[in-house]
Parts: sequence; C-alpha cells; structure tokens
Amino acid sequence: MKILMVGHGGREHALLARLRADAPAAELFVTRGNGGTGALATAVPIAPDAIDDLAAWADGNAIDLTMIGPEAPLANGIVDAFTSRGLAAFGPTAGAAAIEASKAFAKQLMQRAGVPTAAFASFTGFDGAAEWIRDRGAPIVVKASGLAAGKGAVVCATTDHAIETARAMLVDASFGAAGREVVIEEFMEGEELSVFALTDGTDALLMLPAQDHKRIGEGDTGPNTGGMGAYAPVSLATPALIARIRTEVIEPTLAALREAGQPFRGLLYAGLMLTPSGPRVIEFNARFGDPETQAMLPLLASSLLDPVLTIARGGSIAGHSLSWHRGAALTTVIASAGYPASSTKDVPIHMPVALAEADDVFIYHAGTRQRGGTLVTDGGRVLAVTATAATLAAAAEKSRLAAASITFEGAQFRRDIGWREIARAGAA
Repeated sequence: MKILMVGHGGREHALLARLRADAPAAELFVTRGNGGTGALATAVPIAPDAIDDLAAWADGNAIDLTMIGPEAPLANGIVDAFTSRGLAAFGPTAGAAAIEASKAFAKQLMQRAGVPTAAFASFTGFDGAAEWIRDRGAPIVVKASGLAAGKGAVVCATTDHAIETARAMLVDASFGAAGREVVIEEFMEGEELSVFALTDGTDALLMLPAQDHKRIGEGDTGPNTGGMGAYAPVSLATPALIARIRTEVIEPTLAALREAGQPFRGLLYAGLMLTPSGPRVIEFNARFGDPETQAMLPLLASSLLDPVLTIARGGSIAGHSLSWHRGAALTTVIASAGYPASSTKDVPIHMPVALAEADDVFIYHAGTRQRGGTLVTDGGRVLAVTATAATLAAAAEKSRLAAASITFEGAQFRRDIGWREIARAGAA
C-alpha cells in the first residue's frame, strides 16, 4: 500500500507514526516533510497547497490513500481534485469543509440545526459590528470568519477592546482575507473539550476526548496560539456527556450538512465549551486537531487505518469500533522565541539521544528541518513532546522533563498543561 500525507507539521508526524504502526509494510510519503519525518516517510517536494500538482503526482504514483492534515487544502478542494481522478482521499469536500473555512457558515448551519452554540451575529462592515458590540457589552468574542491558523478568535474583556479588534479585522485587514467577515459572539464560560468524530457522512466513530491549551501563558493567560499542549482522556467527558454530544452536536450537524447537499466524510472536530447549561459548540474543524492528535493517538489500541481507508473509499463505517489503552497521555508543545507573534528559524536544536529510545515518550516534529545534518528550528511551534503513563500527573511530569531536556535558544513551553485535570484528580 502507498499512502500520501499532505502537510508536514506535528499532527502529520503523529498521523504518520500511527499509520506506520498500522501498516508496517506500507510506503509512506509526505509533502516536503520536516526534521523528524524522514525516518517514517519519503518527502515529496510539492507544497501541501499545490493541489493540481499533488493530484497528478498521486495519480502517477498509484497512491492508494491520501490523508490531508491542514485545513487550507481541504477548503481549497483537494479532496474534490483527488476524487475526480478516482483517488481515495480522507477528508471532506470543499463544500463540507466550509464548516471550518467559514465561521459564519458554521454558525448559520448550527442555528438551523438547533445545535447549541453561543449567540452571535456576523458582519462585513465595521459600523454594524461596532453597534452590536456596544449593545451586547463585554466580555465578548470577536472572530475572523475565515481560516486564521488558530489565532483568529480574540476574547475581549472590554467593549473598547472588542471594537478595536473588529476595526483591525474589518478596516485594517489585520487577518487579511480571513477577516473580511467577522463573527461576534457571546462569551461562554467553562472548560473546553475537543471531540473528534471519524465519519462517513452518516455514522460516526467518536474518538477519545481531549483538552487543549490555546493560550501562550501558564494559567491560560496571554494571546491565543495554535495550541501549547493537550491531554487525554478528560474526566469531565463522562459516557453520559459523550452520548449527549453525539445526539445534540455530531448527529444533527452531519444531518444538516447532508440536507445542504454537502455530506461530510472525514474527521469532524467539535470544539466545545462545557457550560453550566451543557455542552455548546465554540467551533468546528474539518480535520484532526493539533496538538490534540499528538496526545490522543498514542492511546489508540485499535487501527486508525481501517476506518480511515473505508471512509476515503466511500464505504460505510457502520459496525466499526475503536479501542483505547488505559492510562493517560499529555503533550507539551515547545515553541520558538517570539511565538505566537513571530518565530525564529535556523536555531540549532539539541535533543538527548535517550529520548528517541524511550517507549513512553514520543517526540513529534512540527517546525523543524535538517540543515547539513543538524536539526534546526523552522517555525513557531517546533516540537510536541508526548508522554504516556498510568495517571495524568505522571504523564505530565514525564512530558515536562522531556521537554526541558530539549534545548535551543529562545525555547519556550508551558509547565502547567493539564493543570485543571490534575487538580481534579488530587481533590478526588
């Protein structure tokens, strides 16, 4: 079997590692690759967003399965291009991927389907947005409707901050095309939960729930990032809550997409806020999350490849199931100096040899590359360090110690990933 991975970040590295475990004899390929993927897959010198070139390459090389990691190629129709050539590709069509590519589309879909979410309004003009903000007051959330690499949602504590944020997006184009339309919504309080569903458009396999930490600073402070760490499982995600999420969120959303003529096949990611009134959707993503994937996959005991291949080939996953190892996993993301506002490149990375030999620590490369035999930084989020253990507290300690042993100039990481869950376990 030949498998192509589109994308070259930490999520894609984790997915490649899982596919290698599921299919040891498969030939794995990855677009461009990074400093850590060379041991798993052959790098293909084509950018993830060069859709026509990738489709032609996959066709010419008889690729059996293509998995798409990042959101932008999905939004731009990579699955449509591959399936038009008869190639199996895991992910939604461009029409279905609008559930992530347009927050306005997603909110309107949820409104029609009765899916619980925050009260909202969308705007393309600044004056209307400012008036709505003044009427609603703060705290309030201002979001760029388009794709903004996980940084397009701004929680504003004051109306002045919210109005200035809306001005920056709509007038100053601070987020470019992604901010031409904004969604402004009520601030929701609670803990966040990430729920992934492998789906054929009708049936859904819910994966192990995870929680990520988006803020740069410890104690969940500072600006949003693409994600500074994650852990799984989450004790708040009881079987009863997951059943409620399935019936109130996942199933009606899939039904609404089918009714809209855009059935969703692939990985539907529901980012939820666990409010006092129940789970409410913050946003949907159309692909595996990063860094939740790095925390979740080491706990997967059954095959990922089997349901993914079935979905990509247009089949039904009715009757499929997933199984999970006991214990917990926690991921600490190491970022470069200046992140999330900026990043540094070509800084040498020093990594202990012993880490590569550990069977309960997994190093997933994101913003790295090899330069003349030396591993160097190549982006904002550089590495994801995942550890597994019997308890989350033990996994957290292993992950932090491993992260601290990896050094490069300007390295930064949070030492409190999973702090709420660890506190709950300590109080139990």
